[in-house]
Amino acid sequence: MEPLYQSKIECICCEHIFMTSRVRPSFKRAASVDSDFCGYYKSEVNPDYYVVRVCPNCGYATTENGIERLNDQQKKQYNEKIGVRWQNHDYCGERDASQAMATYKLALLSAQAVGEKDRILAGILHHIAWLYRYEGNQSDEKRFLRFALQAYIRVYEAEGIALNNAKLMFLIGELNRRIGEVNDAVRWFSRVVNDKKIVDGAMIRASREQWQLIREEMEARSKNPSGDHSPSDHLSLSEHAVSTSA
Repeated sequence: MEPLYQSKIECICCEHIFMTSRVRPSFKRAASVDSDFCGYYKSEVNPDYYVVRVCPNCGYATTENGIERLNDQQKKQYNEKIGVRWQNHDYCGERDASQAMATYKLALLSAQAVGEKDRILAGILHHIAWLYRYEGNQSDEKRFLRFALQAYIRVYEAEGIALNNAKLMFLIGELNRRIGEVNDAVRWFSRVVNDKKIVDGAMIRASREQWQLIREEMEARSKNPSGDHSPSDHLSLSEHAVSTSA
């Protein structure tokens, strides 16, 4: 069975109907997952490459969790900022790493143009950071983790307090840890662990583990300031089989 199949999409901006590649569910199982839910796959096809749908006619790019309908003003905003410069390009078939990156950046520009929700923006930014991680580009990975973190914090400020969203709080802590803001990371992990309203056992365990990891790293640095300490940042799939999507 081929890992990719074609799905019919109607563009919510120009109403053009096009086909785009999707990954079959059986090929989406990750072999390992980083502590911020970035997946690594045994299959040659990376499902993260196919999250974004790009209209070949107008260039509008979105994910399946994005806004479902654009009003006339949003269409105008997109066309004036992005669409007017679009040169027909087809991302509907098989994608390599550079094409996947291009689709996510189109999705980011599209989302910003039409005023997408911060939750969607955060997911797109986080996925871009993952793509840079796959490349080994630590500088740009960290840059986009910062952007994603800022968006996740806006999401929390808007809705997280009411929802007691443990996964969102854990992610804010973990992205702080990954960019080196360890004090902020500890504060967010401690919120997840100590808030009696939170009953998400997987996120409580993950927060404890990352909190402990920070302690161990700080102790190691204090004993050997010039040493290179890089404990594993992978989570156990059995305990933390969760994923994010844009």
